[in-house]
Amino acid sequence: MAVEADTRRGDVHARQLAGLDALELTTRQRRGLASRIWSGIWPIASAVALVLVAWQLVVLAGWWPEYVFAGPVTTLGVLAERLGEAEFYTAVTVTMRRAVAGFALAIAVGLVVGALVSRIRPLRRAVGSLITGLQTMPSIAWFPLAILLFGLTESAIMFVVVLGAAPSIANGLIAGVDYTPPILLRAGHMLGLRRLRLYRHVILPASLPSFLAGLKQGWAFAWRSLMAGELLVIIANQPSLGEQLHFARELADSPGLLATMIVILVIGIVVDVLFGAADNALRRRWGLHQAVD
Repeated sequence: MAVEADTRRGDVHARQLAGLDALELTTRQRRGLASRIWSGIWPIASAVALVLVAWQLVVLAGWWPEYVFAGPVTTLGVLAERLGEAEFYTAVTVTMRRAVAGFALAIAVGLVVGALVSRIRPLRRAVGSLITGLQTMPSIAWFPLAILLFGLTESAIMFVVVLGAAPSIANGLIAGVDYTPPILLRAGHMLGLRRLRLYRHVILPASLPSFLAGLKQGWAFAWRSLMAGELLVIIANQPSLGEQLHFARELADSPGLLATMIVILVIGIVVDVLFGAADNALRRRWGLHQAVD
């Protein structure tokens, strides 16, 4: 009888705990959606408001004439006009096509180089420092060589974009491989995994956090290289955001120049949000999301 009573009390206690857990989970879910929306909106809105106020104060200070440094009202008006023009969307499409193509090629090159360098010791000693050197080299320095090799063509832009992004991606993979726990490698060997299978099933999954960080940094280098390339390499009948910057500068069109810069900034922020979502998904899958929050 005593055992049965203890069992009943244990069942009741378990049901009560389960009810409390369910109530807590429901509360978190209800608060989670609203809090996530608010926590995502107010920092951005506050930052935009502060930038607009500071921008307007600089204009009111009169340090530069308005035709040199246009105010936010004029610039946003020009931006609104451009949003209704087909040429604007053509320029964005061309720029994003180049960015995606160059970044995809840089990922392929970075994966191959990073995989080889991280696992072959003589190659690591030979070119490991060279990869870091290439990463720190300004992308603008590659354009004279790119123009000599490929002329004023899209290939010259792609050449510099890949050279700008691939070293960061390769270094991200190398760092991830270096910090792979040895116990995982031993477990993979015990399961009969070798070479490509070991990379696919053990090393690459364990390297994902560092590799994702390398991808994010690689995108930043690729985007900056692309903007520099489109400013220097103007291709006929291919409007782009860099071309719009170039002609706005040549025509002293301050509102148009600032409007294009805003578009470039917004694209960079959107891509950063996508990388942030991928990082959050990875941390949730690894059970690290709650610890970070």
